[in-house]
Amino acid sequence: MPTVAFHTLGCKVNHYETEGIWQKFETEGYERVDFDRTSDVYVINTCTVTNTGDKKSRQVIRRAIRKNPDAVVCVTGCYAQTSPGEIMEIPGVDVVVGTQNRGKMIEYIEAHKKDRQPINGVTNIMKNRVFEEMDVPAFTDRTRASLKIQEGCNNFCTFCIIPWSRGLLRSRDPENVLKQAQQLVHAGYKEIVLTGIHTAGYGEDMKDYNFAKLLRELETKVDGLKRIRISSIEASQITDEVIDVLDQSEKIVRHLHIPLQSGSDTVLKRMRRKYSTDFYKMKVEKIKRALPGLAITSDVIVGFPGETEEEFMETYEFIKEIGYSELHVFPFSKRTGTPAARMSDQVDDDSKNERVHRLIELSNQQAKQYASKYEGEVLEVIPEERSDEGSEENIFIGYTDNYLKVKFHATDDMIGKIVRVKITKAGYPYNDGQFVRVMDEPHIKDKISS
Repeated sequence: MPTVAFHTLGCKVNHYETEGIWQKFETEGYERVDFDRTSDVYVINTCTVTNTGDKKSRQVIRRAIRKNPDAVVCVTGCYAQTSPGEIMEIPGVDVVVGTQNRGKMIEYIEAHKKDRQPINGVTNIMKNRVFEEMDVPAFTDRTRASLKIQEGCNNFCTFCIIPWSRGLLRSRDPENVLKQAQQLVHAGYKEIVLTGIHTAGYGEDMKDYNFAKLLRELETKVDGLKRIRISSIEASQITDEVIDVLDQSEKIVRHLHIPLQSGSDTVLKRMRRKYSTDFYKMKVEKIKRALPGLAITSDVIVGFPGETEEEFMETYEFIKEIGYSELHVFPFSKRTGTPAARMSDQVDDDSKNERVHRLIELSNQQAKQYASKYEGEVLEVIPEERSDEGSEENIFIGYTDNYLKVKFHATDDMIGKIVRVKITKAGYPYNDGQFVRVMDEPHIKDKISS
């Protein structure tokens, strides 16, 4: 039986796609082995969002070549899409496929085995208008299932290379989304995370169908689905119709990731973001009215070219005003090929790091403040994995619907199920909890509270 090993760099979409590619190999009779083992085929799914992403991707490619010089080394993903030539120059790379035509990967590998010629299967992504179907009926290593519903982005923010590596926005056929959601529920998943490159832009390329309609259909047509989580939604995509759906939904969780990037209007303009801070704030206020207790997480870039101390402080104060439950803070990183990398007045590293620390401190404060509102409350948690910290056994970690990370006593058979847990001590990054009962099986008496 031929073997294949995978290594995935980068985002959730890449992780989803690796699973999709694995499905194709499994159908062809391959066995999956760990990446650190000797394998007949290595597939490296690369990231290019930063220059470091490229560098890490190259390191992993070389690691595979060293591990088994006779193996077929196949490189795919975003870095492969933007720089196929650069990758083909690495001695030992055999097949390069970008962020499309992954269905041809095995065909290319077979062709390479016959004539031992390197194959560059990368084509122009900007011409593609069709979503590439990749079914993932189950995941090898997770309790939370992600479901990719769209691909590409039309925004062209000045710091971002993604439209060039993923192409323009294209949505997955709603029937296929629903079919796969149902498959995932049948495989035992209670929660599905809707994911994509510009997830809530779903349907912008369709007539008479949009993201709000998809959410409605997932809620009403997928039997047994308990939780729907949206991986990310832009302020501009929070339409009144989406707010209505969230308001009426029983299954969409009380957590939204709404990227901010900057809380300064002048910086937002230089970033070419499609909103002002006033617009963003108005959307957040509307959505908080529809979903009381909503957890909002966000991404922020500090030290964008030209960012003054005043502009940074505008961001700082704006974040205080919104009140997030957690922030992902990034120092601006020059990505070759983007307009922002060519801008003059780049901010020096010391200022960037100092600003990053100030924001992380603010984020930690806000996270603790948000969590403290739930101390003493009983929330629904899906245990995902054992905690490997500390000496105590049977401590598991899971997320509440509003994205609080909770540690509590549980048993292996509860992984992936919805359990009720009382928050005994709020904190960040973890909250302490006490198991109350399993939701799906009320007849099972409180097994471990003793």
